[in-house]
Amino acid sequence: MELRHLRYFVAVADELSFTRAATALRLAQPSLTRQIHNLEEELGVRLFDRSRNQVSLTDEGRAFLADARRLLSLSLESVKSVQQLNRGESGQLNLGYLFRFNFDLLPDALMQFGHVCPAVAVNLFDMPPAAQIRALENRKIDLGFVGLRPVSRPEKGDPLMWTCITHHEVMAVLPADHPLGKKRVINIAELSNLYFVTMSEEKHPGSREWLTAICERAGFKPRVLQDVETEAGLLTFVAEGLGVTLARKQMKNLPHHGVIFRELSAPAKADYWIASHRENVSKALHEFTEIVKQSIAPN
Repeated sequence: MELRHLRYFVAVADELSFTRAATALRLAQPSLTRQIHNLEEELGVRLFDRSRNQVSLTDEGRAFLADARRLLSLSLESVKSVQQLNRGESGQLNLGYLFRFNFDLLPDALMQFGHVCPAVAVNLFDMPPAAQIRALENRKIDLGFVGLRPVSRPEKGDPLMWTCITHHEVMAVLPADHPLGKKRVINIAELSNLYFVTMSEEKHPGSREWLTAICERAGFKPRVLQDVETEAGLLTFVAEGLGVTLARKQMKNLPHHGVIFRELSAPAKADYWIASHRENVSKALHEFTEIVKQSIAPN
């Protein structure tokens, strides 16, 4: 049985006339009659009572009509659904991000995306960068607000596609009572004799590489005393006097009692990257990526 057989049957049932149904379907009447006969033979039941002047549904025909209408409706919905998906108008978009730290990047982009693709369900997943990268590689999320791009990732053969969307100002982070805090602007070289606290490479790949690169440009290699897994933990360790660090200015948005931020005399920037899987051809993903790129101006 094919969908066309159901359409032919419903047309005859609606018209109760093979002649009118054939006209509506733009078929020759003998062809329509033969198709209905074939359907009845396949089902093993008689769907219509036929006489010279009248066509009526049998009890089996009336019962089958309800099912035929439902199947045709489902097939139409399936066609519309796949067409909408092809246009990026339906489906889901799964985004990985860091709550509180990345949140300022999302509201405007999500609002614009909602206007462009109103039928797409957006799901947000709060996860550290390393978890985002794994989820992207396993196609569990569509896009990640990863932040730093690990330098150690291969240039060739990387399954992920990286896009730099902005550049964040970097500041020195010191205990509130540190002598250098009396200065409004700090030279990075002034931190060379101090211990550093940095984000864990396990959770935030690329963090140690990034910190080392900035310090080496200032003429020294940072002495890292402690790795931490969260931004809040980083600020806590600095507040306790266990070290200093360099961080993006956006970290000031987090509670930072006991910590002060100071500008650097030689401005430094941290590139901010989003990533997606190279084989992910979702049109919803493409639309969202373009919105993010256009709506977030580099700092």
